[in-house]
Amino acid sequence: MASQDQISLFEFSSPNSKPSPPQGFNPDLIPTDATVPIPAGTYQTMEQMRVHCNQCFRCALGENRTNAVIGRGNVKAPIMVVGEGPGQNEDETGLPFVGKAGQLLDKILASVKLSENDVYICNVVKCRPPRNRDPQPAEIEACKGYLLEQIRMVNPKIILLTGKYAMLTLLGIKQGITKVRGEWVERDGRLYMPIFHPAYLLRNQSREKGSPKWLMWQDIQEVRKKLDEMQGSGE
Repeated sequence: MASQDQISLFEFSSPNSKPSPPQGFNPDLIPTDATVPIPAGTYQTMEQMRVHCNQCFRCALGENRTNAVIGRGNVKAPIMVVGEGPGQNEDETGLPFVGKAGQLLDKILASVKLSENDVYICNVVKCRPPRNRDPQPAEIEACKGYLLEQIRMVNPKIILLTGKYAMLTLLGIKQGITKVRGEWVERDGRLYMPIFHPAYLLRNQSREKGSPKWLMWQDIQEVRKKLDEMQGSGE
């Protein structure tokens, strides 16, 4: 991409863009150093963020990425699903949740008639951790500003947190996912629900009452019900 095109991506001239970065802020520094903040209002589109994430070396994960993984789905969806980090399939395609776990997630959403028009899917960290290990605290912190900007831009009513790192990053909850899954948490005008990660469900195939898959079915039905209530009341 030409340097002039990159500069044009970060012009903050939209009359409706609120909040906006501080005067004199240079967004080109964001990918260079994790100590450079990502102020609210830095990005107006996911494409602007994609440019930065594919240039990003705020942590060491950028050294081995094929593609930064930003998100997929409707950028104005009422529901956001936040995972932990990309795997190999995601790194290769640049899209989140496209492997076996992602295929299962799509089936879970479709089971209650939720499509990509209803959901935006992303991860806490945008680059694949080596050997699919858990993201480390410094990596999460370096990437958190990108995630917060995604939440601001999508402005979802409901955020589903798949796995402990999504839950810890956005809610600060350190309990095990099995203890808090399915519970609503209201924060900053949004409803959050921790749910099992689809990869965990792939390792636990039982559908008996009380099994992880059975519990997920209860949770996703509750999400559908809550969304219908919110849309019916005009929220």
